[in-house]
Amino acid sequence: MAVLSRCSRAVTAATTPNAAAAKFSYLIRALSPFSSSSSSTFDADNGLNSRIKPAVLGTLKREPKDRNVQWVFLGCPGVGKGTYASRLSDLLGIPHIATGDLVRDELTSSGPLSSQLKEIVNQGKLVSDEIIIDLLSKRLEAGEAKGESGFILDGFPRTVRQAEILEGVTDIDLVINLKLREEALLAKCLGRRICSECGGNYNVACIDIKAENGKPGMYMAPLPPPPQCASKLITRADDTEEVVKQRLRIYQAMTLPVEDFYRSRGKLLEFDLPGGVRESWPKLLHALNLEDEEDKQSAAA
Repeated sequence: MAVLSRCSRAVTAATTPNAAAAKFSYLIRALSPFSSSSSSTFDADNGLNSRIKPAVLGTLKREPKDRNVQWVFLGCPGVGKGTYASRLSDLLGIPHIATGDLVRDELTSSGPLSSQLKEIVNQGKLVSDEIIIDLLSKRLEAGEAKGESGFILDGFPRTVRQAEILEGVTDIDLVINLKLREEALLAKCLGRRICSECGGNYNVACIDIKAENGKPGMYMAPLPPPPQCASKLITRADDTEEVVKQRLRIYQAMTLPVEDFYRSRGKLLEFDLPGGVRESWPKLLHALNLEDEEDKQSAAA
């Protein structure tokens, strides 16, 4: 089988691969690869999306049954990967797999990794390749049993080693790298709240950055909870200023090379978020050559 040769390449590429990595290799599948020739930066204000659109994005408008794309979302912690990946998941009808959610689910369980993960997360450190691959393997196995095809990965890969393992077993179609100004990112992380009952994600921060020194202003409205959740909001244990800054430092040191990894392969689309979801979502769709009819209808109403 073709997947067997991919697994062999993954084992060769990754340093001292373990059983979890090997299991992951067998579970992931290449479903709809397409070519790309260069990386691209999308300027949301000017609508520039050079080079990548003819080679990659022109193939995206397909019938729902063929929408089994394999995408990756990159970006600093708190940038909004989950928000936009989830919206695209609903639009394209493919699963959104967030490794951060997998880690949090394991944290709330009584599984063998729970106590180990709690210490790692509370210190703002990156979870090891072995743990992430083990959790992701279990999620892919469960999805395969349900007949899922295609995926949007959010939070994986975070290291070049993980990217090499992933490339060894499947063809990633596109890597979307979300970017946000650091001052907005910090405020956004500190404003995150979760409903302790339903698990909904909200944000109480109102970010209003004035234009200065040639930089444009930015406004991001709060994302308030519905009335039934307002009294049940909690803050994540790792959303303190010290831990958030530590996560950003680690990201710069360890995950930026992943951007270079995909940039050199012509699969990286860099998207600068111009503001909140209301401003950014239509422009992200434009960058991806996609349309959201429901969003259009609600905007026109």
